Amino acid sequence: MPGRRRIAQRADRASARGKSVPQMMQPVRNESPGAAAPTPGVPARQIFIGRQPIFDRDLRVYGYELLFRDSQHNAAGVTDGDQATAQTLVSGIMDFGLEQLVGNRLAFVNLTRNFLLEQDRLPAMQQRLVLEVLEDIRPDPEILTALQQLAGRGYIIALDDFTWREELLPLVRWARILKLELPQIGIDALPRHVERLRPYGLRLLAEKVETHEEFELCKSLGIDFFQGFFLSRPVTLARKRLPANRLAVLQILARVQDPNANMGDLEKLISADVSLSYRILRFVNSVQFATSRPIDNVRRAIVMTGLSQIRTWVSLIVLSKLDDKPAELIRVALVRSRFCELLGTRLALASPEACATAGLFSTLEALLDQPLEEILSSLPLNAEIAAALIEGGGRIGEVLRCVLACERGDWDAAARLGLEERVLSSTNLEAIAWAEANSRALGE
Repeated sequence: MPGRRRIAQRADRASARGKSVPQMMQPVRNESPGAAAPTPGVPARQIFIGRQPIFDRDLRVYGYELLFRDSQHNAAGVTDGDQATAQTLVSGIMDFGLEQLVGNRLAFVNLTRNFLLEQDRLPAMQQRLVLEVLEDIRPDPEILTALQQLAGRGYIIALDDFTWREELLPLVRWARILKLELPQIGIDALPRHVERLRPYGLRLLAEKVETHEEFELCKSLGIDFFQGFFLSRPVTLARKRLPANRLAVLQILARVQDPNANMGDLEKLISADVSLSYRILRFVNSVQFATSRPIDNVRRAIVMTGLSQIRTWVSLIVLSKLDDKPAELIRVALVRSRFCELLGTRLALASPEACATAGLFSTLEALLDQPLEEILSSLPLNAEIAAALIEGGGRIGEVLRCVLACERGDWDAAARLGLEERVLSSTNLEAIAWAEANSRALGE
């Protein structure tokens, strides 16, 4: 958010100015908060994606087609269709963030035959994606079954570069949008094409509209959407790519923090990773719940701790697996998380666990080497936690500001939470002791 200084950065900058900070709480960071230290002689790897707007009849942006790019040059250079589709999906959804690329509009993505048949490779974002079936895909029984399944799951199906041919009509049954490429059809044949397609009740999109005359003709024929150089050329966007381990961590964090994830979803996620299962059980047992026997399975761990708490702990464990980050940074995350949680409990806030999440995620910028706003755009956090992290807003933000003030030794600022210095100091020490004891359970 332009013009706003992030709360965690303010704390780190104050520490850098020489304020008193307990040794255990010293943030471990690069010269610039959240920035990765460059490796001498090794250029940072960049990723690219093309984006071209699609307009409605009132020239409002309806969606964007996401286009494979392998360089800053505005051209695809496609040699492998499956790889191009995979990279476009990964880049658009994980590296750039679909929210930042298209906002609240639709994202059109070309799909190869293999991606249509192997549907588990598609992200569960039915309300955001339009799946474009490429023009070289034939309506054999496998494809028709796949389209029926995708339409049944709620995806919008578009047929790319569609031209009227009897053998392609079975595809039309499952489509909601037909894309008509003007140069391929020809201006003279376009009215006849549109007339033939009207009975099917589909929405029509004119591609490669390059002149005012073409645009006016398409409008007069009742075509719904428009894409082409006359309206807007594609632009190529570039960004540094997250290393594979950080991308995997971000993907897990997104699944863990999904508010729609229930106990069964989290159990499945944790159980699918033997290392994660082992570490979560060891961690849960280390906090010494009042139980007569050890917690020996993932479901019981979730029941004993609750969904909110298990989300925080799984996030913490996943972040601790970043093997190129110093252990001290993980301890900072532990302390902040526990300190925020204890203060939230002491203040009788509705969700101390949300305070814990805010404390933990205040270290994300340093852990993932990516600006905090970009990270948060990929995570389905509730608005209260996001506001606390970005601008220190709300009651959770007040708790986080207090914790960071204690790190700096700025007791005047910390006292604004309404607690006495002795209470804050003792709670701080309790969080440090808890983090020290439980860091061993994380394998640190």
